[in-house]
Amino acid sequence: MTKFEALGLKQSILNAITDMGFETPSDVQEQAIPILLESDTDLVALAQTGTGKTAAFGFPLIQKIDAESRTTQGLILSPTRELCLQITNEMQAYSKYERNINVVAIYGGASITEQARQIKRGAQIIVATPGRMKDMMSRGLVDITKIDYCVLDEADEMLNMGFFEDIKEILSDTPKEKNTWLFSATMPKEVALIAKKFMKNPQEITVGAKNSGATTVQHEYYVVSGRDRYPALKRLADTNPDIFSVIFCRTKRDTQKVAESLIEDGYNAGALHGDLSQNQRDLVMNAFRKKQIQMLVATDVAARGIDVDDITHVINYQLPDEIETYTHRSGRTGRAGKSGISMVIITRSELRKIKAIENKIGQKFITKNIPTGMEICEIQLYHLANKIKDTEVNAEVDTYLPAISKVFEGIDREELIKKVVSVEFTRFFNYYNKTRDLASGGSDREDRGSRSERSNNSGEIPTDGSVRYFINVGEKDDYDWMSLKDFLRDTLQVGQDDIYKVDVKESFSFFNTDAAITPKILETFKDFKVEGRFVNVEISSNPGGGGGRGGRDRNRGGGGGGRDRNRGGGGGDFKKRRDRSSSGKGDSYGSSEGGSKRRSSSGSSSTKSGSRSGSRSGNRESSGSKGKRRSGFF
Repeated sequence: MTKFEALGLKQSILNAITDMGFETPSDVQEQAIPILLESDTDLVALAQTGTGKTAAFGFPLIQKIDAESRTTQGLILSPTRELCLQITNEMQAYSKYERNINVVAIYGGASITEQARQIKRGAQIIVATPGRMKDMMSRGLVDITKIDYCVLDEADEMLNMGFFEDIKEILSDTPKEKNTWLFSATMPKEVALIAKKFMKNPQEITVGAKNSGATTVQHEYYVVSGRDRYPALKRLADTNPDIFSVIFCRTKRDTQKVAESLIEDGYNAGALHGDLSQNQRDLVMNAFRKKQIQMLVATDVAARGIDVDDITHVINYQLPDEIETYTHRSGRTGRAGKSGISMVIITRSELRKIKAIENKIGQKFITKNIPTGMEICEIQLYHLANKIKDTEVNAEVDTYLPAISKVFEGIDREELIKKVVSVEFTRFFNYYNKTRDLASGGSDREDRGSRSERSNNSGEIPTDGSVRYFINVGEKDDYDWMSLKDFLRDTLQVGQDDIYKVDVKESFSFFNTDAAITPKILETFKDFKVEGRFVNVEISSNPGGGGGRGGRDRNRGGGGGGRDRNRGGGGGDFKKRRDRSSSGKGDSYGSSEGGSKRRSSSGSSSTKSGSRSGSRSGNRESSGSKGKRRSGFF
């Protein structure tokens, strides 16, 4: 018996689950499904975004629907068009082996006549946005007076968006004896009011602590001056060459402006906000899911429909007004059991907000500095080297090899490598070589120490302070920051807090320890092999990394540089051995205040859709200023 069978689901739904590749139910599914199947009850389920809430209510709803009746029996309300369509598609996938069950989506921005026609043909389940639902009710185009089940999905976000009165009006038109299932990431007072008014003795399940953040997400903040917010954003992107991210802005205007600036500076970026037509939004989201857009700049409202499991970073270009909104933002990454990083770019005056968020989500932020130009150069150099190493050779090049070999005649191997790398790296180096440090130092959250206290490139082993290391394994070896930290801890036989500032890149990584255990680390990893491959650890040439320089935050993360000598580059067939690792509004802060390439040399342009890829001339450090655009390996 599979774990899903044990929950009481019928065979036709289990067949659909098998087709979708689901093997093990998530925590919220494991708790909610038996309750909803075994009894007719109201339910309040609190769980983070990305924990499988749609299946938690979708499977029981489909099993309870009477397929022989064409009457509308189930209503699912969701906050946005994108989420409405997403839920509809998933419900249709869940019910693929059910006969005569029809799921219809009704939402703004599409033909209301066509939606009414679909409902008239028979829709046992309606998935709707509150605004369009209220509109169709007022026109007499939909009848929900006989429904048996009402689901409020992302209830906190719907109410935060101002749908409180709409939801009350919609629910008032439904039978009192129906079952109401409320799913939410947080529990602000408006959600509690809805539960009290329209639910009867609801059972409550909570996955994790109430209003808490997902434990798979690492939270970081970077303090900069206000005028450096955009340059800081670009440096964070450059520090993570394979970034696949959502960047949150507070307004539609800022969203469009940041997206256009990124596109002008050569990034594969796109904008998602309420001023786009439904067709434009669909185009942007499709491009993002295909990773043709690598950096999606979005408003909080528009981003509610984003359900992509592989997002590596969430970047808060500006903090939201409510803490619950930050929880939703950070929930875009670290989904489906994967790890993710939520970054916050703030000014000194906003530091107090970090503490308020920490108290709410029950997690600590890591203080980091915006990487320096040379740190970025170092990371990108390794990225380029590994990209060359992993490139598949095109057989067609054999025809030209004799002539090419003559061109390179007399150049030894080491000199040739330098020249190949320098073709791209020199442009990159020339750009960043003279740029200023964007870090706004002096944070009281971390004792950074001065540059003189940090290790240098002399080859001497540091004797005090924090030491940063380079290790030649990364994401290609199936590591993320959690599993690499466990691997290092177990290999070195050190404590949980002795390894920190773990920063995993595609083919290599960085981490920090106190200088006291540096000799042990270097000795352990001398000629160290895993499955026949050398695992090389060296002291980084930029010990401060992308985090607090020389300082210590005993959580996670980091950034910075490192050197790889001759043994074993990152990537390849090496995979980590898992047996080596340890197996109203919501609360505010108080007072007011993609693609295969991130940058491409050409592409189409669409001013308002925000989905342009390609570039125009632009200075990468200051958008809008004209200058020679660097091509290269960003």
